[in-house]
Amino acid sequence: MAWYDKYLTVYNRPFDEVPTEIIASARERIISMQSHEPLVSVVIIAYNESCRLSSCLWSLSNLKSDYPLEIIGVNNNSSDATKQVYEAFGVRCITETKQSPGYARQCGLDNSRGRYHFFIDADTMYPECYVNLMMRKLLTPRVACVGTFWSFYPDANHSKFSLAIFEFIRDTFLFFQHFKRPELCVRGMTFAFNADYARQVGIRTDIRRGEDGSLALELKRFGRIVFLHNRHARVVTGYGTVNESSIWKSLVKRIKIQSHALLGMFTSKEHYEDSSDNIIK
Repeated sequence: MAWYDKYLTVYNRPFDEVPTEIIASARERIISMQSHEPLVSVVIIAYNESCRLSSCLWSLSNLKSDYPLEIIGVNNNSSDATKQVYEAFGVRCITETKQSPGYARQCGLDNSRGRYHFFIDADTMYPECYVNLMMRKLLTPRVACVGTFWSFYPDANHSKFSLAIFEFIRDTFLFFQHFKRPELCVRGMTFAFNADYARQVGIRTDIRRGEDGSLALELKRFGRIVFLHNRHARVVTGYGTVNESSIWKSLVKRIKIQSHALLGMFTSKEHYEDSSDNIIK
């Protein structure tokens, strides 16, 4: 049985169908782990994620952390029950009315107190050792931020075998890319960094996507971007970044896209030009 199987029992289920005993026990654990003087801020952003947020919060309630932490949530102007889910699980919820992941991330950074900041996505489930393993890397001298890998949960359209092949090819590409272009390997759902550095540069709010990689690029001035190669820290997420029903179609699409980057992956960059369709006007 996979560690995330129990969380999948409430994944994509309406909040009013989540068993009350799960909510109550997770709420008790979350409240008990909140520190008045956190070293680590675990910050979830959510936009209309009421059907997936419960599984995320349930997984976070089982974190084993050697560091004092706080868990806070950002409701990015949701029109569903996202705010109620946060409150039911005992998570302090801040509402950000300006729409975009960048605004939500910046809101979380502005309202957090920890020296180290963890980006958390509401459609993702986290293993109990996640914070401890990421922090060991983050506390290494001259490290500004840390990323790690992620998996998709198997379902009727995505077998364990096809996912294993997909992830092996993707992870191999990311492994080689991270030597010179580590910022391109960063994903917001698996990203932690020194909050003091991030507050100096800020999080971009003028783009629709890529605020995570842009922040990582800026953080390079303070230290290294490193990756945690440990399967125990691998998070599990849904298919928001896949879109196609077939994992093979997704794989072919990504091979075509990434093939254009093969030559550039051996050259570092300090600045990127955004495509016009990614700019919020």
